[in-house]
Order: sequence, then C-alpha cells, then structure tokens
Amino acid sequence: MKRESRLFVYNNPMKKYRWQIIILCLTGLVVGLLLLFERQGGLLNNSSPQATQGGIYTEALVGSIQRLNPLFDSANDVDHDVDRLIFSGLIQFDSRGIAQPDLADSWTISQDGLIYNFVLKKNLTWHDGKPLTADDIIFTTQLLSKGGAAISADLSKFWTQIKVVKLDDTHLQFVLPEAYSPFLDYLAFGVLPKHILGDMTYDQIVASSFNLQPVGSGPYQFESISVDNSAVSGITLQIFDNYAGNKPYLEKIVFRYYPDSQSAYQAYQNGYVQGISNVTNDVLPKVLVDSNLNLFSSRLPKISMVLFNLNDTSVQFFQNQDVRTALYLAINRQMIINSVYDGQAILANGVIFPGSWAYLDSLATIQFDPEQAQDLLKQQGYVVTGDTNPVRKNGDTALEFVLSYPDDDLHQQIAQMIQQDWKAINVNVTLEAVPADKFVSDKLDSRGYQAALVDLNFTNSPDPDPYPFWDQGQITGGQNYSQWSDRTVSDTLEQARVSTDFNERIRLYHNFQYLFAEENPALPLFYPVYNFAIDKQVQGVTVGPLYSTSDRFAEISSWYMVSKRSTNATPDSTKK
Repeated sequence: MKRESRLFVYNNPMKKYRWQIIILCLTGLVVGLLLLFERQGGLLNNSSPQATQGGIYTEALVGSIQRLNPLFDSANDVDHDVDRLIFSGLIQFDSRGIAQPDLADSWTISQDGLIYNFVLKKNLTWHDGKPLTADDIIFTTQLLSKGGAAISADLSKFWTQIKVVKLDDTHLQFVLPEAYSPFLDYLAFGVLPKHILGDMTYDQIVASSFNLQPVGSGPYQFESISVDNSAVSGITLQIFDNYAGNKPYLEKIVFRYYPDSQSAYQAYQNGYVQGISNVTNDVLPKVLVDSNLNLFSSRLPKISMVLFNLNDTSVQFFQNQDVRTALYLAINRQMIINSVYDGQAILANGVIFPGSWAYLDSLATIQFDPEQAQDLLKQQGYVVTGDTNPVRKNGDTALEFVLSYPDDDLHQQIAQMIQQDWKAINVNVTLEAVPADKFVSDKLDSRGYQAALVDLNFTNSPDPDPYPFWDQGQITGGQNYSQWSDRTVSDTLEQARVSTDFNERIRLYHNFQYLFAEENPALPLFYPVYNFAIDKQVQGVTVGPLYSTSDRFAEISSWYMVSKRSTNATPDSTKK
C-alpha cells in the first residue's frame, strides 16, 4: 500500500519551564502544610492562578479564510487551525505521535494487520444536536475516496482500497487489502455530518454555505462570522457542552484574520487580540522582549536534506561512505541556521523526528569539523593538486559535482553557503537553480541530478514510516530518489510497516536509524521551527512537537484565563 508523501519548498517559518521544588522539612506536620500550600500555588500566596470556567480568548490568525471544512483545508493552514476546534476525528495523536481516542472509545487490530475494529463513544452528537453515528464516518470516507480538486489523487486512491463496514451505529470496521501499520494516520480526518451534506455532490459541497457556517462535533461550535468590506474578518466559536472529550475552560474562541505577523502583532499591541498564531522572524525580536507575551516554539514535521544520486556513474565517489561523511562534516549547519533562519531551526541528526515514539535518543549529532573532513578524504586517496584545483584521487577523479536546488531566495542562500563550505575543503560544486514547480519532476522523479537540496514534508503524518524514501522497492518509480540500496535496511523498513507489535516497530526503527547514521546515504541538515505567542494572562498552554500547526490546540481544554485583558473580542462589523 502506497503511503502519500510530499516534497515541498517552505518559507522562513516550547517554551519549556522545568520547575524543581525541593522541600526540606523537620516534621510530618511541616511536610503536610507545605504540600497543602504547594497545591494552592505557593506557601503564602493563596491568590495564585486557578483554572476556572469562562473567558474569551482572541487570536490573530495570519492568513485568510477559505472554507471551514476538513475536506478542503489541507492547502490552507489557518482553515485547518479553526477546523481543529470545530471538527473531531475518530482518533487524534499526542505529541509523540501515539494515537489517542477522539470520537472512538476503543479499537483493536487483527493479528494479521488487515482488520481495524472501532467502537464509538456513546451518545455522540453534532453541534446541532443530531446523533453522530458510524454512518457519518463512512460518509466521510466515501467523500475522500470519490476525490475532487481539493483532495489529492493519492489520498483518494488510498481510500478506494479500504473497505469500511458498518456493524451497527457505534461499531465499524476497516478492512485493508494488506497489512499497513501507518493506517491510523489516515483516521484523524475531520468527520462530516451526513444529515447535512449527504445529498450533495462534491461541487455542491464546495459551494455550500456549510463552509462558512460549519457544523461539527469538536470542543467548539460555530457562533458567528464577522465581515468587513465584504471580506471575512473574524469568526467566533463557543464551547460545545456535549463534546465527547474533556470540556475546555474557555467559553469562547475568537479568531481575527491578518495578512502578516507584523499586523497581527500590532493588533496585540492595540489590545484587540491575546494571541498571535504565527510569529515570523521579522516580528520575533519584538515578541522576545515583550514582557506580556509568552513565546512558544516547536519543531515542525519538515526536514531539509542534501540527497546524493548514488546510481549516477559520473559521480561514483558518492558511493563511498567516507566521502559522504566528509561532505557532511564540512557543512557548517549551525551557521546556516543562524544566518538564513535567524536561529529558528534545529540541527537534524536523522530522518525520524526527535520527540517521536520511534526516535533513537542515543544518535550523535554530526559536528562541523572541516579538518576531520579533509583527513577522511586523504584516507580515501584524495589530494589537492593545486591551489585552484579540486581534490583528486590518483590524479584523475576530481571531487566536483552539481548541486541542484529549488529556485527561490531561501534555497539559494542555503546552497551558496554549502557551496562555500565544500570549497573550503577543495571540493568544487556548481549550483543549479531549478524552477520550484518543476524541481520534483525534472530532477528527482527522473533521477536527473547529481546532488540535490530538498525538503521533505511529513505534515499530518505522525507515523514516521521512512519506507517511501529509503526502501529498495522505491528505487524505480518510487520516492527513493537517492537510490540507496541496502537489503538489511529494506528488510527492516518492510517489517516495521506491517508489524502490529508497537514495541517491535520501535526496535526496528531504532535499527534503521543506527544503519542510516553509519552510512549517511543523504545528509540531514535541519528541522524548521514554528513560533506562536500568547498573552501571559492565558494559562495552561503547553506545546510538544507539531505534526501540523493546528497541534498547538491539542491541549486547548487546559487553557484558561487568569484575568480579563482589555480586549475588543467582537470585531466591529456585520455578523451573518
């Protein structure tokens, strides 16, 4: 079964407090008193913030609304953010990428990995009070399988292969054509109401008023929409009392739309909002020194890499593991992060994300060491033949090649810095800019490159499943663009994507990461970081690694207001 994966070109895109309280006591009475006061927030401060019901949180969303419908929100993060609060899925994922119940109460997987049996929670309802049943789940999967302009062809094809069986109103079954462990990733889709949309065609759903007055089953329900000069300027959500999960503290969520982070921050300064959905680098310095704001940062599910074409006979030296490692050691990745990303990225030391359940914590980070890089090349017989010549082996094979990259300012800066780092160890690199919209087809799919600067996007894919990019079976016609051919690695990945034993999958992915780090078939560079900011009067906010920007709302039920900030929560515009 083919897993949908994407390559992408991205633009410049926790807060973590660790308290250690050491209590020294002489008697059990003192211990008891201290513990009592600690639970109240402090020894002498009985007025410390306590989570209470109520309050309105207003956030500046950077972007504009299109359609509030999970069927159409994959290309618009701000729609996806709002949909996260309005709609529910069968399951959701925690920050480690482990599946948790949402509409589902429980599920079991057959030993052969072909059948997934789900039990829904009891008495589920839509925001309009109608019952939510297995019919709604099946209806939504049918929409996905039929496809449409906003649904990727790969996703639609995937769902045509899945048989969905209703056993009764609260029990349903998914039957797969073959075992596929990452299948749970596909069950976090927002469920749509059949009783509202069931008689509509895809085109009718696209044009439906439902997309601006949605009915879901999530923690918050649609209340009103605000319009300014014929454009949507905001949307107000109110708490859904019959939500199947933990009831949030915040009574209402108000979103206001702004074109960029600068205008969103200005709205905060003017007292119109309490949060900024996306703090970009141009605003970051102001946010960092704003004593009223808490900045939250988290790794995005994206990674930048240098791929080598291991099957190109004109650059056979890429098949030498020591040569690849030398090139890795010679890249000053931290300097690139500091210069190009203003520090807003994290050094990558593998292709499985840190924080994931599958991540191998003991992996060592490759440090910038051009001297060691030169030593490795010398050990492989490469010597400098002149001040302006590249290193050569036996006087004939020169270490020179072409590095292709998507043609935009960001990737050009990165490519130029890598080029200079490799030049410092006498490796000559020619840069080739390729139109971003043709980069995958012209260079990667065709294997028509020598080395390539790429970005891999695993948004909404909590399961790491490295199979598509590194398995031997994907060398021809698949996404193993490097054409890395290692039977042990392939066996490991093939077992991991069909095993139903969670601990066994962990072991297999640990083995894969060890083998990858030994060989360096490609060079992981860095993971970009996502920043957002919230006023300090909003408490209970936590964030882990993100699988989409909407994951910042994963713990929305724990957010609460300390006191009321002077905020005009309702935009002065016409409501529909």
